[in-house]
Amino acid sequence: MNASRIQLMHKLLTTALQPESCEIIDEGHLHIGHEGARGGRGHYRIRIASPRFSGLTRIAQHRLVYDALAELMVDEIHAVSVEVVGK
Repeated sequence: MNASRIQLMHKLLTTALQPESCEIIDEGHLHIGHEGARGGRGHYRIRIASPRFSGLTRIAQHRLVYDALAELMVDEIHAVSVEVVGK
């Protein structure tokens, strides 16, 4: 698990979305041998609840998460699965 990458992801999500809860799970072990994994980029599942999601469609909620992580999507993250939890 890449703890420093997860810490940075958590920091970016916290700054952008002020989540009530945010869990980031490294799923890289599920993608060994996958093209994105070979380059060192990670696969993650994010379970997040934020008041910023109120009234937004699922697509808009996910877009906020992807926007918050945009700088890492180039070289650090290959795939993100987003699960909005709560309300």
